Amino acid sequence: MNSHSRSTSFAASIRQPAARRPSVSSRLSFAVNTAELGESTTENGQGIAVQNQIEEEIAKIKRYEDFTTIDWVQDAAREQLRRKARRKRHAGRIDTGRLDWRFRIQESYEAAQGWIVITIIGVAIGMNAAFLNIITEWLADFKLGHCKKAFYLNEGFCCWGEDKGCADWQRWTGFEPANYFVYIFFAIAFASTSATLVKSYAPYAAGSGISEIKCIIAGFVMKGFLGFWTLIIKSIALPLAIGSGLSVGKEGPSVHYAVCTGNVISKLFAKYRRNASKTREILSACAAAGVAVAFGSPIGGVLFSLEEMSSYFPLKTMWRSYFCALVATAVLAAMNPFRTGQLVMFQVKYDRSWHFFEVVFFIIIGIFGGLYGALVMKWNLKVQAFRKKYLTNYAILEATLLAAATAIVCYPNAFLRIEMTESMEILFLECEGGEDYHGLCKADRRFTNILSLLLATVIRIFFVIISYGCKVPAGIFVPSMAIGASFGRTIGILVQAIHEANPKSVFFQSCPTDVPCITPGTYAFLGAAAALSGIMHIYVSVVVIMFELTGALTYILPTMIVVGVTKAVSELFGKGGIADRMIWFSGFPYLDNKEDHNFGVPVSQVMIADVVAIPAAGVTLSTVEHLLSQDSYQGFPIVEDETTRTLVGYIGRTELRYAVDRMKRERSLAPQTKCTFSPSPYDSTNIITPLTPHTPGLDFSDGPFPTSSGAVAATVDLSPYVDTTPVTVHPRLPLETVMELFRKIGPRVILIEYHGRLAGLVTVKDCLKYQFKVEAAEKPPPDADAQSSAEAGEERVWGLMKRAAGWVSDKVSSASGGRIRLRDSLEQRRESPARRGGILEGTEELLDEGVELERRS
Repeated sequence: MNSHSRSTSFAASIRQPAARRPSVSSRLSFAVNTAELGESTTENGQGIAVQNQIEEEIAKIKRYEDFTTIDWVQDAAREQLRRKARRKRHAGRIDTGRLDWRFRIQESYEAAQGWIVITIIGVAIGMNAAFLNIITEWLADFKLGHCKKAFYLNEGFCCWGEDKGCADWQRWTGFEPANYFVYIFFAIAFASTSATLVKSYAPYAAGSGISEIKCIIAGFVMKGFLGFWTLIIKSIALPLAIGSGLSVGKEGPSVHYAVCTGNVISKLFAKYRRNASKTREILSACAAAGVAVAFGSPIGGVLFSLEEMSSYFPLKTMWRSYFCALVATAVLAAMNPFRTGQLVMFQVKYDRSWHFFEVVFFIIIGIFGGLYGALVMKWNLKVQAFRKKYLTNYAILEATLLAAATAIVCYPNAFLRIEMTESMEILFLECEGGEDYHGLCKADRRFTNILSLLLATVIRIFFVIISYGCKVPAGIFVPSMAIGASFGRTIGILVQAIHEANPKSVFFQSCPTDVPCITPGTYAFLGAAAALSGIMHIYVSVVVIMFELTGALTYILPTMIVVGVTKAVSELFGKGGIADRMIWFSGFPYLDNKEDHNFGVPVSQVMIADVVAIPAAGVTLSTVEHLLSQDSYQGFPIVEDETTRTLVGYIGRTELRYAVDRMKRERSLAPQTKCTFSPSPYDSTNIITPLTPHTPGLDFSDGPFPTSSGAVAATVDLSPYVDTTPVTVHPRLPLETVMELFRKIGPRVILIEYHGRLAGLVTVKDCLKYQFKVEAAEKPPPDADAQSSAEAGEERVWGLMKRAAGWVSDKVSSASGGRIRLRDSLEQRRESPARRGGILEGTEELLDEGVELERRS
C-alpha cells in the first residue's frame, strides 16, 4: 500500500468536536460485538433485516482480492451480526409461545449444522482416500505386469493369499530387457499425463499444497487453490504421479484434496459461504482428516493440524478436527481398500521388546534424520530456484524426463523398483513369519542387501531433491519415510550381524537366548520416523502417528528418543521444516508462531507514514472514484480533516466501492456530490457505528439541487460503511507486540495513532518485509566471485539440459509422426483455459504471480 502523489486535493472539512476515543483494549474487545448495536437503531427488527440484506449484498461481491489477507475481526463481527439478526427474527415466536415443530426443526438444524457439514466432509474424504489407494496400487503394479484372470486387479488382489506371486500374475513379457522398457514407457506415460492435466486444467493441483494451506488457514487468499477443479484434477493426477514411480508421495497431497473437499462442500451452506472465520474451522478439521486417512492415524492427524497447519486452534476446532478425522478414518476402514483390515499398506505389529544397549543405534538414526532434513531442504530450495528461473515453460517435459530418469535408475534396484509404501511394508516386517523379500532375512545375503539398501538411500535422496516441486501432485512424507526406512533397516542388519558375530559380548548380555535379540524391522520403523520428523520439523504428531501405525506401546520411548535427537540436530541448521521453507521461498505473508523475534524497534520504524486518508466531510464523489481507480489501496483511514488528521475510522475498498455503486443506482449524482464519512456528533444512536451498514437507504441532505449537466448534487452519508473501531496502536509499541496482534486477532491492517492523530498504518506484509531486511543484514554479504561462478554453472547446466531435452523431444516427435510433442516452449504452447473460456475457477492466476513480498533467496 505504497503512497503516491495525490492528483486531487481534498476539500477542507468542517471541524467537528473531537470525542475522546476509547482505549486500544476496549476497542479490540468491542470490535467483535459492534453488531449488537444494530438493535438500537431499529423498530420491530426492521433495521436489522435491512442491515442483513445489505450485508448479504456486500458478501456477494466481496470476494477478497487474490493474494491479500482476510480481516478476522470483521468476519467475527459479521458472524455476531448474523446471529443477532436470527435471534431477532424469532424473538416474536418465543415471546408469544408459538413454537411449532417447523421452528424446532429449524433450530435443531442450526445448532447441528456444523457437525452435519463435518460428517459429510469426513465421509467424502474417506471415500476419496479409499479409491485413490486402490487406483494407486493398481497403477504401480501395472508397470510390472498384469493379472491374467482380471485385468483390473493389482498383484496383491490377483494373488490373494499367496506369499511369492502366482500363475495368474504375469509379467508383460518373458524377456527381462523388454519388461524394463515397458516399465519405463508406463512411467513416462503416467507422469506426462499427470503433468498435462495439472498444467491444462488446474495449475494449483501441483505440488504438496501444505505450505499454501498453512497460509490460507492463517488468512492468505488464493482464489481457486481449494476450488472444485483443483480437487478433481488433484484426485486424478495424484495416482498417476505416484504410479509413475517419481520420488514423491501422496500423503502431503492428501491434505490438499481433503481441504479442497471441505472447502467445496462447506460452500454449499450459506453459513460458511459468507464467513471466512467459520470456513477456517472446517479447513483445519479437513487437514487433520487428510493426515488421518493417509496414515490411518486419527489422533496423529489432529495433532498434525495443531502442530503444523493451524495458527489458531481453539477447543471447538480441536473437537471438530477429531470428529472429522474419526469419520474419515471409519469410512476408510469400512471400505477396507487393502482387504487386510489395515488402513494403510505399511501398518505392522511388533510383539518383541527393545533393549537399552540399542539406544546407541537409535541416536545414530536420529542424527541421520536431522542431517537428512537439513540436506534435502538446502538443495531442494536451490533446485526450486533453478526450476523457477529456467524450467517454468517446460513443466510437462520436466516431469516426463524425471519419470524416465527415475525409472531407468531405479528399476535395477529391488528396493527402488516397487512402490514406496510397499517397500516400507517389506522393510518394517519382522523376519519371523513374514515374507522374505529379496533374501532380506537371509544371513548369506546380508552384505548384498546392505549395499543395495545404502544405494537405495542415496539414490532416493537425490531424486527427492530434484523431484519435489515439479508440476505434478507431489508430497515428501512417504519418500522421506522410505529413505529413513532403508537407512534404518541397514543399521538393523548391521547390528544383527554384530550380535550374531559376538553373542557373548558384555554389550549384548541383556539379550535372551530363546528369541531373536535384534529386530531389524524396528530400526526401519524408527528411521522412517526420524526422516519424517527431520524434513517436516514436526515431533509430537510423528510419535503418535508411528505409534498408531504399529500399535506397539513398548516402542513409544525409542520413537521419542529418535525424534528428540532429530529435533536437536535439525535446529542446528535453522528452524522450520520444508513447508515453512517453501513459504519463506515464495514470500507469502505468513507470520510463523514458532519463531521468536527480538527486533528491539517500535512499530513506527516499520509503518507506512505517507498514508492517503479521506477527510470525514467535504470530499467529492469524483475524488472518491479517483481513489477507487488506484489499485495501490485496499482501504482508507478516515480523518476529521487533513490538517489535524484526527482519526475517525477506516473504510475498506470493497465497502466503499459498494456504497458508491449503490448510490449511483438509486439516483443520478453529479461528480461534485459531497460525501460524508462521519456521523453527526449529536446523534446518540450513531456514537459507535457497526462494521457493516445498518440503514435502509442513503441519507441525502443539503439538497438535492440540479447541476448544469442535469444530474443531482447532494450530500451523501457513507458513515454506516465506516469501521469506527479499527485496531489502533501507539507508534512506540514494540514491533513484536504488533506481530502478535496480527497472529492472535487477525486484522488486515493496524492503524498507528498518536494522541488521536493518524500517524500511519502497518500490514502483515510490512512486518515481514522488515523481518526479511533484518535477516538479510545479519547474513554475511555474498561473495561476488562465488555468486557469478554459481550463475555461470547454472547457465552451463541449463544449456546441457536444454540440448538433452530438445534431443529427446525431437526423437519422440519424429517417432510418433508429430502426434506427440513434448516440447513446451513459449512459442508453441497452447492457450491457457482461462483465455479460451475453459473450466478453471480462479486458477488462471499462477502461484508465483501477484505476491507482493519479494522472494527471499
